[in-house]
Amino acid sequence: MVPDFINTMLAIREQQGKLPVWSLVGNETNCMIGYHSVPVLADAMHKKFGGFDYEAALDAAVHTAQLDFRGLDHYRKYGYIPSELENESVAKTLEYAIDDWCISQMAADMERPEIEAEFLGRSKNYRNLFDTAIHFVRGRMSDGSWRPDYDPLYSHHTRSDFTEGNGWQYTWLVPHDVEGLVSLFGGRELFLERLDSLFKIAEEVKGENASPDISGLIGQYAHGNEPSHHIAYLFSMVGAPAKTEVMVRRIMSEMYTDAKDGICGNEDCGQMSAWYVFSAMGFYPLNPADGRFILGSPALDKVSLSLPGEKVFTVIAENNSPQNVYVSEVFLNGQLLNRNYLTYNEIMEGGELKFVMK
Repeated sequence: MVPDFINTMLAIREQQGKLPVWSLVGNETNCMIGYHSVPVLADAMHKKFGGFDYEAALDAAVHTAQLDFRGLDHYRKYGYIPSELENESVAKTLEYAIDDWCISQMAADMERPEIEAEFLGRSKNYRNLFDTAIHFVRGRMSDGSWRPDYDPLYSHHTRSDFTEGNGWQYTWLVPHDVEGLVSLFGGRELFLERLDSLFKIAEEVKGENASPDISGLIGQYAHGNEPSHHIAYLFSMVGAPAKTEVMVRRIMSEMYTDAKDGICGNEDCGQMSAWYVFSAMGFYPLNPADGRFILGSPALDKVSLSLPGEKVFTVIAENNSPQNVYVSEVFLNGQLLNRNYLTYNEIMEGGELKFVMK
């Protein structure tokens, strides 16, 4: 189905002048931010899908990223979107940066070094909105000064520097450059300390018009909305996999039930359920387009994935239980896996992934 999705996106680009932002019933709503068709294209190219024109895909992505649309002109001029010039400036800057990293990877796959370098540089624009004095992303004015009266707890559903979130939640939205984000905190220890605080802080979201989409809260972590969905897996990215393991099991246990209201947020095209299915199997794509799945803590004892060519990939969780949430060892096809991720190609080859739980 992936080539059909992409060919449809490319046809929409020809008809409306840019890749789709949020199509609904055959119409462009321009709802939400970023140009998030791009990660879908980049992911398919990285995974070597056929059935669509790679040159046309790269051209469509680059063209869309060069438009003057929802702050993109300011983004290119300043390296960020100034707060006084565009609503939701921080969220837009961060999400454009993710998409730009994806374009750089598309260009790398196509051996287009100039495009790769340009968009890899743009993908680091998130750094321009990170205040190293307080370790939060925040709004910045066109003169380079920080937007005054900043409160990372504050949210406004329609008028703020963030989209359906606040500074606590958006500070972590750098799935394409975790090492770079860690460096802004000054290293692993401070990064982990603040990441722990995200889940433990007792203060509530502020603002009379705070976004109702900030839901499914554990501290200021908001599982009910997509900007938070990768965050629990960040612990593993900085060498603390046990924290990822206990937190993803907690989220699966507390934020999902089989009742009519059993999902803690907006299902949004299936993402709430997709997070659960991935996490229950024991891994999750923290970066949307690098082909890696970060290991977590499987809630299911056994899962079999039916693959092309009559191959099967089986995931087994030995000694699994609601109490045994920690991973002792992981074996891929009988060999000890000494890393925190699994690749798409490894899954597609078929075989067995075994978690030994404790």
